[in-house]
Order: sequence, then C-alpha cells, then structure tokens
Amino acid sequence: MPRLARHISGRRIRSAKVTSFPLPRPSHRRYHVVVASWIHNWLERHQHPASRVLHALGIPLLPIAGALVVVQVIQDRWDLWWRPVGLFVTSYLLQWIGHRIEGNDLGEISHIKKLLGKPYVAVAPRDDASKE
Repeated sequence: MPRLARHISGRRIRSAKVTSFPLPRPSHRRYHVVVASWIHNWLERHQHPASRVLHALGIPLLPIAGALVVVQVIQDRWDLWWRPVGLFVTSYLLQWIGHRIEGNDLGEISHIKKLLGKPYVAVAPRDDASKE
C-alpha cells in the first residue's frame, strides 16, 4: 500500500489513510501540524473498518446529547432526562465495541492508565501477512 506523506513545518507525517490537504497559511501552521498529528494518531488507533463505522455512528451522538441537554434545560423538561443520557451511553457503547474489535483501550481509559503509570494498549499489534 503506498504511503502518502505531507510536509508541514519540516516534519514528515506518514499515513496510508490521510490524504493531502492545502498548505496551511503561515499564521496557522502550528494549528495544522497539531490537527494533522491528531488525525494521524486517530487513524492509527482505529484501523479496523468495523471500528471506524462504529465510531462514525457513536462520535456524533455526543454533541447531539450535549445539545439536547441544553435544549431540555432551556425548556425546563427535566422529565426527559433519559434522552441525552441514552444518547451518551449509546455513543460510548458503540465506541467501546469498536475498541474491543480493534483490541486497544478507549482513549480516556488509556490516558487515565498512562497517568497512573499502568500498562495500556494504545495501538493493538497487527499480524502482517505480507511480511511472511
């Protein structure tokens, strides 16, 4: 599989999945390096197609749940508390299933384990059949 590379601020970022995007303006160069690095790391941690689909379904549910909380508080609808809670739980459940398929820890769990000095799995090892 060909590797795509992008040079930003003299740093080479390699990924098989990240496509090129326009060169950043000099005033936003640092921001683009951070974003490109974050995308690279995210794609590295989410390689399995089923995991990506589950994340594509689960991640948008979090801001929707947050917006629903705001709307319900404004409308004083405390009796409907279960709707944003259900969206939040469903979102994390979908992402948890994706990480179980992937074989690595959830991002929040790996950060907590890292802070506590515990072992964690950021990127699950893959068997590469092409190297045999």
